[in-house]
Amino acid sequence: MPEHPFDTIMNISLGFTLSRALQVIAELGVADALDDTPQSADELARSTGTHSESLNRCLRLLSAHGVFQKRGAAYVHTAASQLLRTDNPMSMRSWCRMQGFTPLWHIWEQMDYTVKTGRSAEKGLPGGSFWDYLNGHLEHGRIFNDAMTGKTSGQAAGLLAAYDFSKFRSIADIGGGNGQLLRALLAANPSSTGVLFDLPDVIAQAQPADRLTLQAGSFFEGGLPVCDAYILMQILHDWSDEESQKILTSIRCGAPANAKLLVVEFLVPHDNTPSWSLLLDMVMMVELTGRERTEAEFREMLARTGFRLDRAIDAGFNTFLLEASVA
Repeated sequence: MPEHPFDTIMNISLGFTLSRALQVIAELGVADALDDTPQSADELARSTGTHSESLNRCLRLLSAHGVFQKRGAAYVHTAASQLLRTDNPMSMRSWCRMQGFTPLWHIWEQMDYTVKTGRSAEKGLPGGSFWDYLNGHLEHGRIFNDAMTGKTSGQAAGLLAAYDFSKFRSIADIGGGNGQLLRALLAANPSSTGVLFDLPDVIAQAQPADRLTLQAGSFFEGGLPVCDAYILMQILHDWSDEESQKILTSIRCGAPANAKLLVVEFLVPHDNTPSWSLLLDMVMMVELTGRERTEAEFREMLARTGFRLDRAIDAGFNTFLLEASVA
């Protein structure tokens, strides 16, 4: 039976309570406290230093949406709640904690400014931008890095299964952070070498490895390495079309004629069906200057910067590898 319009409005208008409950449960480490044995809210409250009834009400809400399962008076893990465990290789605990940063919630109070002006509300963050805020708040910066690590773990496995990287002698990961993706690619392709390219303060913290070169710089300023393949993993969605085109132009200026550009991004469905990529698009709009894009929008942007989109490969988790050639 179709949902009644009243229920649609109620569910959407109160949806923030569900996301906030998830963030708080992740922050408190409740999933870590719950092992393989069912535990009551009283038991979980004692081990997490929380109020039993309030915790139970949060868990009741989340379990109704598949995060934890309620069995009588006790709770057990589901596949979703397992992702909130810190020791899970694909842990999304830090991702959920990051969405609950107090300053980020405050700038959502200014979403009307974004809708009226077309400009990000990140000016409301301490430091004036999302990136400056993370640089100035080390603990939140660490949580952000952990969130990206957990997210990348699952995506890297999907990319390796979906695409043959062995044909490249040298691979450059542009804006690759700690090099997690590039290290996974090199481990799976022992005949390849890699260049990790990122800002100087990021590269200063990166760990050296065999067949891996560390190079500091800015993808807005050029001077990028010369390689057979260039990977941009979830970089362009952080930036506006104008800024993204500058990044792509920098790569195009240094890329050999036979090089491949591999853009890894989430895609917005072309038919406007429900997708969490549309929710993430709101985050990009309000918190940063970026946006999520459709395949057609990427195709047009690549063409404007001297690339030709050859194909889009589904790597799972709504992650797509867009393979492009120098036009």
